[in-house]
Amino acid sequence: MADLNVGIVGLGWVAGAHIETFKNVTGANVTAVCSRRKLDPAALQAEHGTPLKVYNSYAKMLADPDIHVIDICTPHPRHPRQAIDAAKAGKHLIIEKPIGIDWPQVKQVRQAINRADVCAMVCFECRFSAHFTMINSVLKRGLLGDLHYAEVDYYHGIGPWYGQYDWNIKRNMGGSSLLTAGCHALDSLLMFMNDKVVEVSSYQSQSTDKTFQKYEYKTTSVTILRFAAGQTAKVTSCVDCYQPYYFHIHLVGSDGSLLDNRFFSKKLPGMTKDRWSTLETATIDSGDVSDHPYQPQFQAFADATKSKKPMPLTDFDIAYESHRVAFAADLAAKTNKPVKLSQMK
Repeated sequence: MADLNVGIVGLGWVAGAHIETFKNVTGANVTAVCSRRKLDPAALQAEHGTPLKVYNSYAKMLADPDIHVIDICTPHPRHPRQAIDAAKAGKHLIIEKPIGIDWPQVKQVRQAINRADVCAMVCFECRFSAHFTMINSVLKRGLLGDLHYAEVDYYHGIGPWYGQYDWNIKRNMGGSSLLTAGCHALDSLLMFMNDKVVEVSSYQSQSTDKTFQKYEYKTTSVTILRFAAGQTAKVTSCVDCYQPYYFHIHLVGSDGSLLDNRFFSKKLPGMTKDRWSTLETATIDSGDVSDHPYQPQFQAFADATKSKKPMPLTDFDIAYESHRVAFAADLAAKTNKPVKLSQMK
């Protein structure tokens, strides 16, 4: 099958990282961009090192038969409508997280994708990181035994020093702490626990610092999850902190525990539970999109789309379930009572 031609809608920081990533993906190339801004194709080629056709009309981009994949890198509220229109046009989809900041619209995106029978994925690229690949290897080998508790927490102070601050502070743009940032931690926890969530409780707070008081929604959330087999877990999403970026992971099982890149397992004779042993790997320690592991995810998407098979780790239905839990958590915080996942239909 010929290479997939990718058209990116929205030309900002994230789109730049996507364009660079696709240079290292076999079987797919970025060939076009769509932006409301007037762009000079020659200047774009000089900046990105590849020829890019420029569209100022999204409808015209969707009508181009030479574009096979639409990569949505626009602000959060635009994702649902653009994804639905792309699916109706028969285009495969890459959607930057979140799918949307409104649960009914997210459900409409899923319906459109299923009706059109197109391939789609959401950028939960952390699942493809070296760090998470290592953790999955530990879990698959049974070194921790049966997990009964886990914590995965996301700490990333998003203030004026960070590019998305000006729009992220608005409720109708960021949505919530979980949707705009902490969904990475929630999605990761669901991968590690590998079971269905049956109920969530969630609580929110906000820094009194004037920088973070500009947010129109609570900037820290703590969510408690209960799983079908009785396990429990916690996810914190904190975007109002003054500290280095930190993706905290603590998994507790019947045969051992893992803390970030350290672990103990009683299945390995000679280890002592009084000291952690270190598993050397590249940990997730930056919110910079240029450091995100897009390449293996985009390669998996290209391979799956060309072979007409579900992609591993982050196909649309997997990401949809993570969003369902996130919206349930935000509803629990809003109503101040637990929410059963069966309510999120």
